[in-house]
Formats: sequence, structure tokens, C-alpha cells
Amino acid sequence: MLKEFREFAMKGNVVDLAVGVIIGAAFGAIVTSMVGDIIMPIVGAITGGLDFSNYFTALSAKVTATNLADAKKQGAVLAWGNFLTLVLNFMIIAFVLFVVIRLMNQLKRQDAPAAPTGPTKDQELLTEIRDLLKQKA
Repeated sequence: MLKEFREFAMKGNVVDLAVGVIIGAAFGAIVTSMVGDIIMPIVGAITGGLDFSNYFTALSAKVTATNLADAKKQGAVLAWGNFLTLVLNFMIIAFVLFVVIRLMNQLKRQDAPAAPTGPTKDQELLTEIRDLLKQKA
């Protein structure tokens, strides 16, 4: 059973999947940082200094806090600003992956060898010789 597991774990697909998950997690952290540290502050500056991550709607009368962390401690809140930030994260990740996959597909198309348009001169000569030999036989 241990031998079977080792064979399974060492198959190329499993290793490729593991590498993909690790790179995906690192890529997600980069995009999260880009959205939180670069894009959202720019959006906030354009909208007059708004910080979407702290936007929430209190669902309880007990909530009196002005920031999301304290409001969550006081009671139920609808953190729609945080949701908006995560949706923006998703949109950026999806767009970047679309661009990367599109570029990879274009590179694959360029690397594909062109189909031969017809027989080469050597092939034509060999065909003629074959046909002549068939006629004599």
C-alpha cells in the first residue's frame, strides 16, 4: 500500500498540481496586496478619501463603532465594503489569468509548424522514378 501511494504521489500530474496550487496561493497574495495597497487607495482618493474596507451596515442597534473591526465585536454587521474589495480582487485575478492564458495560446499557435503545402522537389523526383519503374514492369 505504501508503494502504491508513493507511485501515485510521484506521478507528474500530482506534482504539477501541487506546484500550481503553491504558485496560485503566492499569486493570490500578490494580487490581494495590489488591490489593498495600490488600487483601493487610488479609488479612495478619487472618491474623496473613502476606504471601502471599513464600509458596513449595522444589523443590530448595539453597533455604534465607526470601524469594521470594532463593529464586528459589538454585533452583527453587513461588511459590504469588504465584499466589494474581494469582488475587485476576483475581477483583477480573472482578468490577469485571461491575459496570461490568451498570450500562452498565441505563443502555442506561433510555435506550431506550418503544414507542408505540397511535396518537396526530392519527393516529386522519387514519385516520378517510382511511376517510371511501375510503367516498365
